[in-house]
Amino acid sequence: MKYQLMCFTILVIHLLLPIDVSTAQERNFGLGVIVGEPTGISAKLWTSPGNAFDFGLGWSIAGNRWENNEGQGNGESRMHFHMDYLWHAFNAIKSEERFPLHYGFGGRVNTGGGYNTSVAVRGVIGIGWMPRETPIDIFVELVPGLQVSPSTGFVIDAGLGARYYF
Repeated sequence: MKYQLMCFTILVIHLLLPIDVSTAQERNFGLGVIVGEPTGISAKLWTSPGNAFDFGLGWSIAGNRWENNEGQGNGESRMHFHMDYLWHAFNAIKSEERFPLHYGFGGRVNTGGGYNTSVAVRGVIGIGWMPRETPIDIFVELVPGLQVSPSTGFVIDAGLGARYYF
């Protein structure tokens, strides 16, 4: 399953890279890290001045948070892949710096850690800092989700991350 997930991730990135875009950043593709639930690699691809795809590939030590664990997790490690579509509100916070609020929706797949392969629908809300003179962004986000398979349940992920734009 890990091989299939890696192939899917590579395919999605290759399909989206040739998109002709104008972006809020001078550079449209960012790659970095996210720490939290999950911890791993974070990527962002701007498709317009206010919209972007967000990707994450990571791991978690919380394991399966629903099967007989009452939301606490079973402590086994698991792989996590997510992809979201985001909108950005650059004028929500008045400042000399850019602090866009972002929100959107997407999905995630988990494997391992007691999951046979779980699928969830995600909602995303967060805030970022995009320095004007440096091609980076730093962000924090809260991600409520509804796991739809193999069992149903409500889950909340959260992360703090940074990306460098190429």
